[in-house]
Amino acid sequence: MTTVGTPSMLEKPIATFLARHGHSGADLVALPSDASPRRYFRLAGAYRLLMEDRTDHVGFAAFIRLARHLNGLGLSAPRVVEADPTVGLALIEDFGTATYGKLLGAGRDEKTLYELAIDVLVHLHSAPTATAITVPAYDAALILDEVSIFSQWFVPVFAPSIDVVGFEATFRDLWGRALAPVLDAPKALVLRDFHVDNLMLLDGRKGVLACGLLDFQDGVLGPAEYDLMSLLQDARRDLADGLEDAMLRRYLDAAPSSCGTEHTILQRYHLLAAQRHTRLMGLFPRLNIRDNKSGYLNFMPRVAAQLRVAMRMANLSEISDFLDTTLPGWCDAGPAMAKHP
Repeated sequence: MTTVGTPSMLEKPIATFLARHGHSGADLVALPSDASPRRYFRLAGAYRLLMEDRTDHVGFAAFIRLARHLNGLGLSAPRVVEADPTVGLALIEDFGTATYGKLLGAGRDEKTLYELAIDVLVHLHSAPTATAITVPAYDAALILDEVSIFSQWFVPVFAPSIDVVGFEATFRDLWGRALAPVLDAPKALVLRDFHVDNLMLLDGRKGVLACGLLDFQDGVLGPAEYDLMSLLQDARRDLADGLEDAMLRRYLDAAPSSCGTEHTILQRYHLLAAQRHTRLMGLFPRLNIRDNKSGYLNFMPRVAAQLRVAMRMANLSEISDFLDTTLPGWCDAGPAMAKHP
């Protein structure tokens, strides 16, 4: 974290916004950035964060809207104190620093944290008004566009001489035929980046309110299993042996009947896992090449292995065979990319 001084030392829109809301003398500390251009500053002693996103007006508005909606559902999203969409600035509640990722790294009990996260998903998927919000649909077009990230960014790096246009056409066709169980799923509010770096443990709160939610502005209406899979098949870390199965069991035992049978839930879970891992296999090279964020390549070996397993569990033999035939050795590219960012 970097201390950036008082608002008067920052760009005029930030200084003006903070002064308008009584924080002209606050010391600001810049927080580490992630894969997005969004920036956060901690207002020392004020229990507030300044959120700045002046490049994505749609995402900014979605964050504000979803934060308030999640609060209304009885979940802990940061409370929006003040917001000015015209300049992409907001004052939001500061949840502190106790992300799941940091707690797990410090030795906090893994099972307890994951149980709380599963309970949050059950609560969200059981809430009658959870889908009563205007967000994009996670439909075939969006899902296939995400699959194309693999074609557009992984394939040219791994096989520079390949006909990318031809590859992508076949790849999308195979995926389009495989997606029927997902497209027919009951609709839930999907937060999209539900993993340990976007979950926080909040002192003094009980039940599901003890889990703070972050980075949900890309929320969509889609299959409930997406967030479940994002949590339990994390690109960033390996879970303890048996924990994925135990947490799946916890979810299945408590999930509302509207989600479907145990068989259909697991079918969608594995299919969505394969789709997400395919997307990440392209997204991480894109972050390296386009955004100069090479650190994400360190996750490539895990994601490649996860994709191989997920395709087997989802019975995606046509897609797996196509990759093995067209891109021999693709699964070994992850370790190679991690060694050569």
